[in-house]
Amino acid sequence: MDDVEFRALYKKTKYVVETADGWSLVITRYRPTPQLFPQPLFGEPMLLVHGFCQNRHAWTSGEFVKNLLFFGIDVHILELRGHGKSSIELQRERAAKFGSKLPSDLSWDWDIDSYFLYDLPAAVAGVRRITRRDRIFYCGHSMGGMLGYGYAGIHQEHFEGIITIGAPAEVGKGSFALQWLAYAGPGISSMVDAALGGLNLQRGIGHTLSQLASKITRKDAGPQPRTLKYRYLPLDAWLKAASDALGYAEQSPLAGLIASRVTWLTNWDRMSMSDVRWLLKEGGEKEPRKVVDQFFKWIRGMEVVCYRTGYDFQRGFAKIKVPMAIIFGDQDPLASLASTRSVYRAAKSEYLLWRPVKGNSHIELTMGHDIRQICYDIKNLIEYARTHRARSPSLPRVND
Repeated sequence: MDDVEFRALYKKTKYVVETADGWSLVITRYRPTPQLFPQPLFGEPMLLVHGFCQNRHAWTSGEFVKNLLFFGIDVHILELRGHGKSSIELQRERAAKFGSKLPSDLSWDWDIDSYFLYDLPAAVAGVRRITRRDRIFYCGHSMGGMLGYGYAGIHQEHFEGIITIGAPAEVGKGSFALQWLAYAGPGISSMVDAALGGLNLQRGIGHTLSQLASKITRKDAGPQPRTLKYRYLPLDAWLKAASDALGYAEQSPLAGLIASRVTWLTNWDRMSMSDVRWLLKEGGEKEPRKVVDQFFKWIRGMEVVCYRTGYDFQRGFAKIKVPMAIIFGDQDPLASLASTRSVYRAAKSEYLLWRPVKGNSHIELTMGHDIRQICYDIKNLIEYARTHRARSPSLPRVND
């Protein structure tokens, strides 16, 4: 695999899927090209879904996609609403171009239920339509894996198999830090609201005084200052700052000092520094306040629920019968033996892999030095599914 150039393995395209609530989401497709060496899984479609505050670069910062393409897998990477190419700006551009209405939740007003009820169904339907397959493979990292658990519990007839990477089934179980943060979250949010309220008041008074002064000096006081609100978590800005800091420190002992202080979700020994900096700079996204609050609510209640419909993800685990692989790092505080055990015990899949990856935490599972091992786990699951499917994978659906 090391002797093959990444660009020689695929033809890259993108397409747009429309959600039932008005969002246009971009899916980036890496379509495998025939090679001289064997590609045992050529043409098998797989949907990849990123996690919290991420975008497509969660899969492409390392060689995860390359490993899948080496086997011939047809890779489709979804970016959830407001992330990457599925940006707020894209919605405005398409609304202006086609004369359509903007989504009602455009101003950072969506939650995890929006991903589950609208984004995922649109993406699954889009991949099935583009590839002319009734059933596809699904792979989700972190939050993307949790969405996959929920979807498989309702619509597993759309999946040939499901792989989750670093995806807890009981968020926060076994992690005191996460539980503390979940209970402290509402108080922290209130403090942020109060601080921004005070700043807005101060700016408003300043603008009023400027208007009074302008009547005397006959100078324009300027526009009314924009009201500041806590609508989203600006993780993209924080990660870019961290990337810059690593760049300055990379050639000095300071790099190791910084790395040793940021090890909660990463094991730096398992990744190259260039890949880390690229992911920090390009792979981070803002995440709405409602998404953060829903995660906190899940942790406090030890539940994973779609609150708009009342659907309980955990009750749906027992309905999962398709081949499934649950992969996580043995040093991951988010997805651990404790927090993934329930889905492993409840699922009814004949092919069911539940495996920690030694020496890994959370982030490096999709970009670290052990992804080849993880991708072989994926290969094994797909090969099992292929030998147990009723029809040939090379044939289109009957009604096509």
